Amino acid sequence: MALALGVLISGRGSNLVAILDAIQEGRLDAVVKIVITNKEKAGGLELAKERGIKTEFIDPKPFAQENNRREAYDLAVGNMLQEHGVECVVLAGYMRIVTPALIRMFPSKMVNIHPSLLPSFPGLDAQKQALEWGAKVSGCSVHFVTEGVDEGPIICQKSVVINEQDTVETLSGRILEQEHQLYPQALQLMAQKRLQVEGRTVKILQ
Repeated sequence: MALALGVLISGRGSNLVAILDAIQEGRLDAVVKIVITNKEKAGGLELAKERGIKTEFIDPKPFAQENNRREAYDLAVGNMLQEHGVECVVLAGYMRIVTPALIRMFPSKMVNIHPSLLPSFPGLDAQKQALEWGAKVSGCSVHFVTEGVDEGPIICQKSVVINEQDTVETLSGRILEQEHQLYPQALQLMAQKRLQVEGRTVKILQ
């Protein structure tokens, strides 16, 4: 049975495309049930529509007057994901910090990819942070989403050597290439039910 994915995006959707390509090529036993965005002009929406994927823009503005506006928004997102039978939520360039309200709807079933070797350089501008610290190696990490930003148990990682002449743009580009390989691999492990979380550690079952 293919793993039912719901993908949350805010931008161009390059990791979404990598996931869809992996499904089409038989490298990922999954199906994308819906793509949801908080940005009406997100480029990834058109890419999803071109492949016949259901898309939805949920505007944050109507929730602005509510006391717990971020939680209310996330409940709306979570309800839509559940309505479409989503088993695993994939954050792919989603530029909102998800609240416990959404995380609790999908316990240990929400994943994110981050452009650093966590726990180093969490949060925004990870590539810039790596260069400013003079790191010799960076990369990307797929991790479960928890209530701490980029603090969830790490599923898998890929490293990228930092060159002396690297800029944020060149380093970001090379890391992104690795992201496109790593994310489908991590999701395939989930589809195969080969991930076992023990505290902060994720064991990959044979």
